[in-house]
Amino acid sequence: MLINKVDLCGVNTAKLPVLSSEEKKALFDRILQGDLAAREQFIQGNLRLVLSVIQRFNNRGEPADDLFQVGCIGLIKAIDNFDVTQEVQFSTYAVPMIIGEVRRYLRDNNAIRVSRSLRDLAYKAMQMREDFFNKNNKEPTVNELAKELGVDREELAIAIDSVQDTVSMFEPIFQDGTDTVCVMDQIRDSENIDSAWEQTITINEAMKKLPEREQMIINLRFFEGRTQTEIAEEIGISQAQISRLEKNALKHLRKFV
Repeated sequence: MLINKVDLCGVNTAKLPVLSSEEKKALFDRILQGDLAAREQFIQGNLRLVLSVIQRFNNRGEPADDLFQVGCIGLIKAIDNFDVTQEVQFSTYAVPMIIGEVRRYLRDNNAIRVSRSLRDLAYKAMQMREDFFNKNNKEPTVNELAKELGVDREELAIAIDSVQDTVSMFEPIFQDGTDTVCVMDQIRDSENIDSAWEQTITINEAMKKLPEREQMIINLRFFEGRTQTEIAEEIGISQAQISRLEKNALKHLRKFV
């Protein structure tokens, strides 16, 4: 197992250096000025990050040396693309880059081959999803992606699933005592976003079927957080009447939501 192995690719993992936040910042300032020695020192100081990430892939049957090398490629890509102006720790940015590099390697070397057409469809969907989010600031549904790509929803779901690994949302992928990154920190819960969006549309449509005064009461009560007493004073009727109208409105809404 990787955890018991000290030497990887000629590197003694038991003696890997650890950089403080101040050291990382100072080194990165030098890297931005073209200091190759600082770049090498920064890479060496983050090899423990690579080691932590690749341990989750121990059971994939690949040599630890190979995974370590691939992880180092992801680390170098992260260093080359890291934007210091963004208020994010380097490890938070680097972890998904390292994981992505390892997953590409495992996918390309997987004994169970996914058909080229499925892979192409999945990658097109991922690109379209990113473009959609950038334009609309919300995640597209599977149905929307399938319609744009001109394929069945089931076919698209199978394609996307074929290029993804199943992992726990709460699985820690890096921890150094001050910075812990879990899988759920790196992804959006698009399913819940879709569900909430669809539910909002359903409620709005149901609200249109209510009388105007009941619509006003529901809006004031549940969307603006007003009390029945406050609503009664504003509309000019008793609180008891507000209560009856609210109950009647909710009864009708439940028929449509």
